[in-house]
Amino acid sequence: MPELPEVETSRRGIEPHLVGQTILHLDIRNGRLRWPVSEALYGLSDTPILSVQRRAKYLLLELPTGWIIIHLGMSGSIRILPEAVPPGKHDHVDLVLSNGKVLRYTDPRRFGAWLWARSLENLPVLAHLGPEPLSDAFNSGYLHARGAKKKIAVKPWLMDNKLVVGVGNIYASESLFAARIHPDRAAQSLSIAECDTLACEIKAVLLRSIAQGGTTLKDFLQSDGKPGYFAQELQVYGREGEPCRVCGEPLSATKHGQRRTFYCRHCQH
Repeated sequence: MPELPEVETSRRGIEPHLVGQTILHLDIRNGRLRWPVSEALYGLSDTPILSVQRRAKYLLLELPTGWIIIHLGMSGSIRILPEAVPPGKHDHVDLVLSNGKVLRYTDPRRFGAWLWARSLENLPVLAHLGPEPLSDAFNSGYLHARGAKKKIAVKPWLMDNKLVVGVGNIYASESLFAARIHPDRAAQSLSIAECDTLACEIKAVLLRSIAQGGTTLKDFLQSDGKPGYFAQELQVYGREGEPCRVCGEPLSATKHGQRRTFYCRHCQH
């Protein structure tokens, strides 16, 4: 599933092609996504794009009359293409632009979303989200205060969007390894110093991934059709049994809920 770095990479990739352009219309070939494509989008036309923003894993296209809200789901990706390029089997939505290009949404599993909202205030899909991990609000004091009395293991705790948005399975494993914190530790056991290290490492790991265009494991492509290259820098994720790049011992894996967690039992405590 595309996580925060992949969505931010997509946002940065499409922004120069969208801002200041006019949406001529949308070609919606299959509106049966995770939620049905909003009815308002079928009739949208001749509307300028003011900005391209992101909240958690949602892309937000600001228009004078409201917002287009895009989620990539499990297997979605967006690309900027010439309008003349014919769509493929899984190309479900084209946002047709005044510059002769389209923003094309591809989603084999159809678990993403294209929604419309007059305002982002009190929007259900954005309500109750925690702070952005790259913001100043996400820091050691915040983590330590929220972790007090939490007996849940720190790995699934970090993946709770009510705590912080966008730290999915890959980046939680990688950040805990970088911070040398065992994923089974109870959240309440983290000291303020460990919370400071963890917050810093989460920011660093996410920024490195964004710089590499995100992580392509299976489906994700950047807006120019290239894969994300952070997969080449993964320290623990998907490397069970391989040698740790710090101590040389074989890496381990466990499960938290239905998600695999990768770690080094020698380096993480």
